[in-house]
Amino acid sequence: MTTKQQKTYHAKPSEITHDWVLVDANGQTLGRLASRVASIIRGKEKANFTPSADTGDFVIVINAEKIKVTGKKFDQKVYYRHSGYPGGLTATTYKQMMAKNPAEIIEKAVWGMVPHNSLGRKIIKKLKVYVGAEHPHQAQNPTPVTLQKE
Repeated sequence: MTTKQQKTYHAKPSEITHDWVLVDANGQTLGRLASRVASIIRGKEKANFTPSADTGDFVIVINAEKIKVTGKKFDQKVYYRHSGYPGGLTATTYKQMMAKNPAEIIEKAVWGMVPHNSLGRKIIKKLKVYVGAEHPHQAQNPTPVTLQKE
């Protein structure tokens, strides 16, 4: 008795299409939005998903300043970065980051949810985050995606 083995599927470059998707962050929870966006830019929602290939879509996130966080994160969440020099640790709270650059909050949240390797560095470039409802990608005809509000 012989069994038929399944072959591993790998998406060929000619089969991959990169569409444009528009996501409105108005009233969305930060982590839920970021996980859904990370899934879209990685391509996990497509039938031809291949873990080692870039099969995802470009994502445009608008209204970044209207993102919500739950609990006491608005006052207590802290973002850290280090310059590499002694005493070079810089801490920035969510409130300060929201006042300075709300788009960076979404970018950091999505970056934490993609692989931290060369493929992750490639696919994070497909994320475009804008403060306000205007974006310069009208020519790409992005399809709006509605995320569930909770």
